[in-house]
Amino acid sequence: MRTLRGHHLLCVHGFRGMGYSPEFVEKMGEIVEEIRNEEKDFVIKVVVALDDACFTCPHHGEATCEADPDSEEHVTSMDRKVLKHLGIEQNGVYLKSELLKLTARKVHPDDLDHLCQGCSWLQYGVCKEGIANVRAGNIQEKQRCQNL
Repeated sequence: MRTLRGHHLLCVHGFRGMGYSPEFVEKMGEIVEEIRNEEKDFVIKVVVALDDACFTCPHHGEATCEADPDSEEHVTSMDRKVLKHLGIEQNGVYLKSELLKLTARKVHPDDLDHLCQGCSWLQYGVCKEGIANVRAGNIQEKQRCQNL
């Protein structure tokens, strides 16, 4: 079973190989590849906490994000907003296919201005582009990966 934080349910659609460290980029790339593989369905536990990707980030602590003093509050706020927007529950277990359908139906690119407010990656535009692709049914869209 894959564990993903609420806001990472949206991040995976815009991921282009940018990240906090080579290890994070590699792990997120693996997760994204699984999400975009339309032939593979699997269970995802949605959390408001560190997830499979976070544990490869250089900013993770024992149980919280420690990038800066406000990071944990910021990321958990985004997680909660995404869960509420999608109508799913913290620690809920869902099929990947269910989460993709919910995202395509309920999330518009401009919703990210609120859901992801304050996220440093939002400025690149790739997240909104990724959500637009999901809404258009292009989940498997081959997107270029660039390390910044």
